[in-house]
Amino acid sequence: MATISAKVYEHHKKADGTYNVKICVHHKDQRKFIDTNHYVVKKQLTAKLKIKDNFVNDLIDDQLKGYRKIISELGEKLNFFNAESLRDYLRDKDADVDFIKFCQLHIEQLKKENRTGTAGTHRTVRNSLIDYFKRDSVSITEINSNMLVSYERFLRSRRTMTRIVTEDGQTKEKTIDGLSDSGLHNHMRDLRTLFNAACNMYNNEDLGIYRIKHYPFKKYKVGSSPLTRKRNNTLDEVRAVRDCVTKAGSRAELAKEIYMLSFYLCGMNAVDFYHLTKNDIRAGRIDYNRAKTQGRRKDNAFISIKIIEEAKPLLEKYIEKLSVRYSTYGGLDTALSQGMKQLRKLTGIPGATIYWARHTFATIARNACRISKDDVALALNHVDDEHRTTDIYIEKDWSIVDEVQIKVIGLLRRLDMKIGAKQKKEASLEKAA
Repeated sequence: MATISAKVYEHHKKADGTYNVKICVHHKDQRKFIDTNHYVVKKQLTAKLKIKDNFVNDLIDDQLKGYRKIISELGEKLNFFNAESLRDYLRDKDADVDFIKFCQLHIEQLKKENRTGTAGTHRTVRNSLIDYFKRDSVSITEINSNMLVSYERFLRSRRTMTRIVTEDGQTKEKTIDGLSDSGLHNHMRDLRTLFNAACNMYNNEDLGIYRIKHYPFKKYKVGSSPLTRKRNNTLDEVRAVRDCVTKAGSRAELAKEIYMLSFYLCGMNAVDFYHLTKNDIRAGRIDYNRAKTQGRRKDNAFISIKIIEEAKPLLEKYIEKLSVRYSTYGGLDTALSQGMKQLRKLTGIPGATIYWARHTFATIARNACRISKDDVALALNHVDDEHRTTDIYIEKDWSIVDEVQIKVIGLLRRLDMKIGAKQKKEASLEKAA
């Protein structure tokens, strides 16, 4: 049985001589306390620190009656609470949820889980909500279906953002174009993910706790992702990236070599190179957990990739050094983005990013090497929901990944040999002439 009472303790006396009245929640032989807005001084207390001021007692009694009513309404569900969870329930039951504050807490948790990419996209959503509402505190009740329609128009419009760029609070304005169809879809999808995470934190269906009572995405539909333009390079373009002459130590060189590392190692992401250590290298293989999906899969997104000859010098050059060169992955991501811009100018390839290396590997594996989609998905460390249950019964065979890898890299090697032979023949003919 839970009991609720008002308490004043001598050791809670503040420097100004006042005492904060606490609500003591006693349940299952444990005591937890709720701070109140009520403060009393010595003359309002008895010698045993009991409140004798009738006005304060009336206010506190009303609060106690409210808490006791809530406990009574729980009925048998009270057995599922301990003192701490009951305290939190009583204190927060009718409290509003600050969605911006929740977003920040959620983003910090993602960072702790090394899900920096997801943290970055969710930070973009949080910042745009602040831009839209023009304040940094937003009740979750304001995230409703009507707001989402208006918010969508806002995201599609050309707008000016203000961001803090220095530790001392200096700001910088930046004008950006409205989002494309695919950009809008991804943004609203991420907002829905954040809203769902808030529901998971603040609601408990088993206990009948619903601090968030509405769900705007029931009426506002995010829909399926629109088709996007191709994001892959040809083998000739891969060679152009690889053979591009760049300045030693430049961002262009960094982008070129991380792009090639990703292509050589089955589309491995830059964030995984950033966190890679020598302890992840075993018997000529990289054993790692893909950062993007590690926290969402039972296998922790583990994969084992063979280190082919072309990858060895680049891996040796960057392993455990990227995290020294850049204090955060965000810094590396910015450097790679700038480097790819320079690389696109140098090579004349109009559309290529680090992530394109992953798309390129997958496209060549499927379309040129005729490898099954399932085997391509395994090499990319993807999980298909359709086969998720089947995967529980089948032990991973990394030799399948090796076969996908060697077939794709084999095409690049043969192209090198073909072009090399052609150049040698042309040189011989030119010499003979």
